[in-house]
Amino acid sequence: MRNLVWGLLCFVLFYSCKKESGCGYSDQNIVAPVNEQQAVKDYLTSNNIQTALKDSSGFYYEILKVGDGNGVAGLCTQVELTYTGQLSNGNVFDQSTTAFTLGSSIEGMRKGLPYIKKGGHMKLYIPPTLAYGSNDIKDNSGKVIIPANSILIFDITLNSFY
Repeated sequence: MRNLVWGLLCFVLFYSCKKESGCGYSDQNIVAPVNEQQAVKDYLTSNNIQTALKDSSGFYYEILKVGDGNGVAGLCTQVELTYTGQLSNGNVFDQSTTAFTLGSSIEGMRKGLPYIKKGGHMKLYIPPTLAYGSNDIKDNSGKVIIPANSILIFDITLNSFY
């Protein structure tokens, strides 16, 4: 019995370590609920967006330009991108060129960005569970810039990664 418990413990530890990256970020395997996936699909339909593909986690994406080069960004990768983030009502909440570690971003970005390579351009349509969920996101003055349970739309160009 003792050997069985020890064996199971080793298996669990090995399996959990295998999924975690060397930088401390790990794949969360979060899937948006069906109602959120449907809300994104309804948004796409009402805006006549017919080329968006669905990822198994529940967000949708359009690849406008794949990009070139070898490799794709991973969780530990430092990415530099230019993006515009907007709500489904069209309000832009952020627009920037920035660099960050991909694993530190929202789940929809973490899972979506690897679809393109350096120089690639895409749009992401992210349900709330893969973004900020039921949390309001406020600016420095306390004004809500992303209301809770918002669908987020990102227009992204991946400038580089390393």
